[in-house]
Amino acid sequence: MLRFLALTSFLLAPLAAAQDAPPRRNIVLIVADDHGCDTGAYGNADVKTPHLDALAAQGSLFTHAFATTASCSASRSVLLTGWHNHRTGQFGHAHDFHHFESYAHLRSLPMLLGKAGYHTARIGKFHVAPAEAYPFETVIAAQARNPVEMAELSREVLAAEDGRPFFLYFATYDPHRGGKPGGFTTSVDESDQFGNRAEGGYPGVTPVKYTAEDLQVPAWLPNTPVSQRELAQYYQSVSRVDQGVGRLMAILDETGHAEDTLVIYLSDHGAAFAGAKTTVYEPGLRSPLIVRKPGGKPGVVNRAMISWVDITPTCLDWAGVPMPVWSKAEQAPLSARLPQEGLHGRSFVSIIDQAQPSGWNEVYASHTFHEITMYYPMRVVRERQYKLIWNLAHGLPYPFATDLWISSTWQQSLQAGMDARYGPRSVQDYLHRPKYELYDLLADPWEGDNLAADPEHAETLARLVEKLHSFQAQSHDPWRVKQFYE
Repeated sequence: MLRFLALTSFLLAPLAAAQDAPPRRNIVLIVADDHGCDTGAYGNADVKTPHLDALAAQGSLFTHAFATTASCSASRSVLLTGWHNHRTGQFGHAHDFHHFESYAHLRSLPMLLGKAGYHTARIGKFHVAPAEAYPFETVIAAQARNPVEMAELSREVLAAEDGRPFFLYFATYDPHRGGKPGGFTTSVDESDQFGNRAEGGYPGVTPVKYTAEDLQVPAWLPNTPVSQRELAQYYQSVSRVDQGVGRLMAILDETGHAEDTLVIYLSDHGAAFAGAKTTVYEPGLRSPLIVRKPGGKPGVVNRAMISWVDITPTCLDWAGVPMPVWSKAEQAPLSARLPQEGLHGRSFVSIIDQAQPSGWNEVYASHTFHEITMYYPMRVVRERQYKLIWNLAHGLPYPFATDLWISSTWQQSLQAGMDARYGPRSVQDYLHRPKYELYDLLADPWEGDNLAADPEHAETLARLVEKLHSFQAQSHDPWRVKQFYE
């Protein structure tokens, strides 16, 4: 039998060489839900993430990676298309009464990889619509709060021997908030549980619990015991994600695909606290990005400024799939006047192993909705030093996601009054924002000193406003009309 197999391989070798078949290039894209840069590898000494830290040691950790919007559905549409969400049409949440949907003419990452011969599979949180625009060949049912179980259920896809490369979209529901024990309450005495179970836990998961009073509170949150208690729950949920990543990496190794699979770990955006999620402040947009490339250098700390619009181009580049371009005819349902259009992002495959590559020094952000009641369009340009936020509907009070509104961290400050502090700003300033917010991030990393009205920074403000206007034009932003009519 062995001789027959050897002879068969020998006879088929010339045919394979003639076809010049590319090597198998698999992709695993791991997307956590509401995970800020809170791992040991990112410098958080409190949270225990040995598996994510090991992944960073084996590959590249990106220090300046950014979501384009700190909202779940909108961000995921960007990850899976390479377009900003104002162009995908996924302006906000897809589920329930929110009912935002992407445009049907999208060529999404799973669609393009599927047409190129990939086995596309997803497990866990989906949260974009319509499903036809994001087609996956295999949908694996799972408890998305148990990443260890999710990893085990993914084994069949990773171990398949049909000769096709695979694209696994592995999306946890952790460390998203998970409700208070008392239900929908604004009590500051009840911390959100972040999906943690007081009894029983999750099969295969070893709970990692934290002592609240031992935790350091980041500067963008109120430094109070209330914040510490919620951080303790959040970190426990992060550690659950970490265990799932560890199990998934072990299965990749067991199935023989550790050396032919591009692994990307990221979060849809920052942590589920007011001041991060739903905002375009640094804790909302700046997110973890860890990439392990077969044959790549280990332990790289990469300072390139990466945007989530770059994820789809990077995956396509790795897979050897051409970048899509839309013709005028294909865009006719939207506007026949639009020129040909490609992706808004670009591949970073060639710079994964570099510490400080040139030409990666700015990113843009675009947020419009979170929930249906949360209309607050913001556009952002972020350079190494300066960041400009344009609040297009600045006359409105800043709206709140339901889970953030009832959070004890926010309620404690709110109940203390408009002059109370919430991290670097007052409650009043958080709720009522000016048209422009300009920050010098080198001098003011937590964005507490708005320089937009400072005459000394007028030139910088004008320069960045023009950049935002150009960004809107180039990315076909419907909110560009604000420039002309107001």
